[in-house]
Amino acid sequence: MIVALAALAIPLYVIRPFVPQSPRALQMALEVRILTPWLTILCVVVVLAAACWAWRSSSRGTRILFVLAALLTLPTIALARINIFEKMFHPNLSPAFDSASQAAIAPADMVLAVTLAGQSRAYPIRALGYHHIINDTLSGAPIAITYCTLCHTGLVWSRTLNGRTLHFRLAGINNGNALLRDEETGSIWQQSTGESIFGPFRGRHLELVSSNELSFAVWRAENPNGQVLRPDPSTADLYDPADWEQHVARTHVVVDTSASGIDPHELMFALDLNNHPRVYPIRTLLSAGLIQDKIAGDGILLVLGADNASIRAFDPGPLTFVRNPTSGDTALMTDSDSGSVWNFSGCAVSGKFTGRCLPVLDGHKTFWFDWLNHHRDTTVYR
Repeated sequence: MIVALAALAIPLYVIRPFVPQSPRALQMALEVRILTPWLTILCVVVVLAAACWAWRSSSRGTRILFVLAALLTLPTIALARINIFEKMFHPNLSPAFDSASQAAIAPADMVLAVTLAGQSRAYPIRALGYHHIINDTLSGAPIAITYCTLCHTGLVWSRTLNGRTLHFRLAGINNGNALLRDEETGSIWQQSTGESIFGPFRGRHLELVSSNELSFAVWRAENPNGQVLRPDPSTADLYDPADWEQHVARTHVVVDTSASGIDPHELMFALDLNNHPRVYPIRTLLSAGLIQDKIAGDGILLVLGADNASIRAFDPGPLTFVRNPTSGDTALMTDSDSGSVWNFSGCAVSGKFTGRCLPVLDGHKTFWFDWLNHHRDTTVYR
């Protein structure tokens, strides 16, 4: 009975939030979790055999003791097959969508937006923060839309690897970042890096799919024919409140960031450009409206939308940009080289470069502690 209970308790004890998890301890817990269903069955068989023996050859008190042990051990078989994390955060196994015009989403609510082959979908953060994962197919491409509210990280990954289509489930947490498990191989994946840290695919990486975290108002204006994830009626009452960021910012962090002098919950905009990771404090971008920078000779242009919430990153090439002081999204910035006016999509709407669009760079919001934990060589924009 003790062995059966330990097989259940060890993974739950290690794979839980708000405690530091070493790679060795996490590896052990994941190995135990794989063996748990078989260990519990073995323990039940042993206890039942002992109970039968005791019934024939022992005193009444011993018989009762063994029978109670058997009764206590039997539930471990059922519990070993329950994903406790999905009991806490129920998955949305059949995502449905509304049109952009019909979706009942507040204009200021943030969405994780994806566009593939001309088809656009938006996934409200407050719903994603609860489900953590939406397995979807967009323009024929299987994708996993993921969000970890504890680390403020929303990323979209391809679900195709080695010619196989994977289906992901929530598997736990590792130092404040969600863990995903694919049903096909049982491999465990780090949400914020797309790397498999356990199982047959260990060491492999999922392919990142370009996405933007935008306000619903900005996304809808750009994609009037787009689709929006419909709330799951069975769990909608459990979705994160509008002020979820304030609540999360008060949670305990297990990654030590003290040497950096930066608060672990400092919200950053992060990029990894040709293996040169860098983060930009969101408060700096909110103040400036536009940041132009270079990483190892490669240009970066970060632009804040007119809603003061949405952010995009572009490759500015040889151009130098300035923020237009009183602009909407359609006349957000001007390049000082030609005087052309550019919108929030990174496209010139007037001037010499009309019709030209800047290449998009992949970047995302994240709390400092999670980015630092996975990018120890990162630099910080000052």
